[in-house]
Amino acid sequence: MIGTVRVDAVFIGKAMPRWPGRPPSGIGKSRTAERLRLTLTGLVGDEQADLAVHGGPEKAMHHYAADNYAFWKKQLPQKAGYFVAGGFGENISASGLTEKDICIGDVFRIGGAVVQVTQGRQPCWKLSAHIDLADMAARFQKSGLTGWYYRVIEEGFIEEGDRIALLERPQPDWPLTTVITARFSPALAPELARQLAGIEQMSRSWHAAFLKKSDPSYREDTTARVLGK
Repeated sequence: MIGTVRVDAVFIGKAMPRWPGRPPSGIGKSRTAERLRLTLTGLVGDEQADLAVHGGPEKAMHHYAADNYAFWKKQLPQKAGYFVAGGFGENISASGLTEKDICIGDVFRIGGAVVQVTQGRQPCWKLSAHIDLADMAARFQKSGLTGWYYRVIEEGFIEEGDRIALLERPQPDWPLTTVITARFSPALAPELARQLAGIEQMSRSWHAAFLKKSDPSYREDTTARVLGK
């Protein structure tokens, strides 16, 4: 059962050059106390640099559990300064709600908007560059503490302090932790992959990924992909 959870902070940012000779990024976000409109493609005032792999209707807003930062501070004390709310470029930070508490497809009301959980975060090299740690994206993926993305069902305004309320749970048998672990498993059982590919509320990109994994001959090198090799 999910108790009362509220938005601790909202973060937005513009896409801009961060690293010489490399593409721009919108991972650097700043906290805002403004009341912002959440549209079908994200928060007004927020940007993603590469819309082919970030943002869009099925990844309109990224939510990261504030509770997870304690894990990262323990794992990487030398990088503790990065591990604070907003540190991973998320849009929403909240305490008391983690990957263990939700299921794929869960529908929430956040302030005046209604959203649905579509997938976990799939990190790329920009997370490693942002934290200044070569294997950070791989660590993030392996941990399963990736946060999650929402699609927007009803547009509306959100701000700090808004209540996050569970409205529907269409997939109670598929906790997000299970789905994230399966997505990044290089040797997922084909039958399990087929079951996951059948979850209609999931993002199209993760649906396609599980469909590929349902082929017994398919083996995905997730480490190479996440590190950009």
